[in-house]
Amino acid sequence: MNLLSVESLSKSFGVKTLFRDLSFGIEEGQKTALIARNGAGKSTLLRILTGNDSPDTGSIVTRKNISIGYLEQEPVFDESLTIVETLFAASTPALRAIKEYELALELSGENPSEINQQRLAKAMEAMEHERAWDYEYRIKQIITHLRIAHLTQPVAALSGGQRKRLALARVLLEEPDLLILDEPTNHLDLDMIEWLEQYIARPKITLLLVTHDRYFLDRVCGEIVELDRGVLFAYHGNYSYFLEKKSEREFVEERELDHTRNILRRELDWMRRQPKARTTKSKARSDAFYELEEKAAGQTPEQKLQLNVKMNRIGGKILELKKISKRYGDTVILKGFDYTFKKGERIGIVGGNGVGKTTFLNLLVQRESVDSGKINVGETIVFGYYSQQGLKVNEDKRVIDIVREIADVIPLADGVKVSASQFLNLFQFPPDMQYTPVSKLSGGEKRRLYLLTVLVKNPNFLILDEPTNDLDLLTLNILEEFLSNFEGCLLVVSHDRYFMDKLVDHLFIFEGDGVIKDFNGRYAEYRHHIAGEDSETKMVSEKPTHIKTSVKTKLSYKEKNEFEKLGKEIETLEKEKKELELQLNGGSSDYKALQEWSERLHAVTEMLDQKSTRWLELSELA
Repeated sequence: MNLLSVESLSKSFGVKTLFRDLSFGIEEGQKTALIARNGAGKSTLLRILTGNDSPDTGSIVTRKNISIGYLEQEPVFDESLTIVETLFAASTPALRAIKEYELALELSGENPSEINQQRLAKAMEAMEHERAWDYEYRIKQIITHLRIAHLTQPVAALSGGQRKRLALARVLLEEPDLLILDEPTNHLDLDMIEWLEQYIARPKITLLLVTHDRYFLDRVCGEIVELDRGVLFAYHGNYSYFLEKKSEREFVEERELDHTRNILRRELDWMRRQPKARTTKSKARSDAFYELEEKAAGQTPEQKLQLNVKMNRIGGKILELKKISKRYGDTVILKGFDYTFKKGERIGIVGGNGVGKTTFLNLLVQRESVDSGKINVGETIVFGYYSQQGLKVNEDKRVIDIVREIADVIPLADGVKVSASQFLNLFQFPPDMQYTPVSKLSGGEKRRLYLLTVLVKNPNFLILDEPTNDLDLLTLNILEEFLSNFEGCLLVVSHDRYFMDKLVDHLFIFEGDGVIKDFNGRYAEYRHHIAGEDSETKMVSEKPTHIKTSVKTKLSYKEKNEFEKLGKEIETLEKEKKELELQLNGGSSDYKALQEWSERLHAVTEMLDQKSTRWLELSELA
């Protein structure tokens, strides 16, 4: 059943046409990924589909009464609201009951006073009355896995990453008929990404997705649509299939373009030789010439990104970290950390949000100072630091002025020297874009400009903090190829598993409280290792198996009994968890009792998570 149909959609900004006459549809249960270069109009198209922007021409038809949930790349909130008010913005009796229950549960955990206990009891009665417990289990899973806490905190106080997770939680809680997600994995740690992957791969969810995470794309989506030079191309397969078919299409287009140009050259010669007075036949031929000229101009392939920069010579001494420590108040980031970097090392950094990964990078380049210990940098080392914060410049400045402030002439790897304008051209900033203010660039174009400003300094020690955020997949492929051949040292923080597996062979695992483990292997091997599997297991293939959506459509008799039993077990565990939290917050000084309650709480939380996941699987069939 078709949920959404698009007919002859067009959109332009001034003289720039983003797309023309786009037509496509989205079927119920379909999971589609949208791929395009930065600045090609992906986010604009999503905003049009959700009614947040309007097309120049064309129409969008949706099935009657369907709901559309939209996660923007940069979410916008009512800054005056709290987290709980933002999460439960919809006003249904069940959601109001759940909102009050979640708030009462948090308040009673923080302060188990008689008033808060009475409020919790009243909230539980309302949950029973509205039969909202099933919905509550689903909500609990979402906010737990996305680590949404401190529900009374104002939205205005949240960081960029917390805001993105809040927006994602809100759109998932709405359970819309059609889910449209723009870069949902940005600001999520690896555990969150893997949970989200499983959650939205469920058969009942209809999805249109923009993402740079290729493992995520492959494991969730069965169809890819590419927006290329304003035209939409559909591919029924995974990302590897898309790359293969795109290459074939571009090869055919190149041959057709060569053929068109050959004809055009002959016709141009004829046009030059013709007298001014022409017959009807010659006029028809000249009209055909202009049509051919327009066709050749429209077929011209886009210039591809070229990362061809020179690397400064690297000496014997690279970087030494001796007993370095860092903390913020009670939060320990590093505790006597030692490491000596060797020539050509390629290290990835993984760990949850807030454990100090970015602080560690800032210490290396001396943007922050250590509390104790010493950092010795080799004399020949030139850092290239691509930080998560992005480009910090006056956005009224023109693109070319940003580069000229660094250098007017840039040496390339092959010894050739180019001007700032020529260098920008290699980075897909043609002359008409070079005199554009930075404020007019898309998010991805700004990130590409930032990458240019890092590489123009010819570094031999690259530090990349979330380099894949907001870059399109085609640019990422070129960046990966460049980094694979980069002969200097590479230190990467990324939640993009594909990117990590391809580029690094050694990991620093940040576990929090100053604990950093050294793992010799790729990220996929590390995941196998912590799952209790053999660390020598073959690395996950770069062609992940797509999750099949052809599953059972109803419960067996045994599963029906299991489903009913799970509901009761989860309710019992929820109550036990609440009691344990109250005991732990009760101010007892009995160390042995506190330890037993803490261990039991950990076990109960794990059981709740397992049973809730199983309950969710069965609820899809119920």
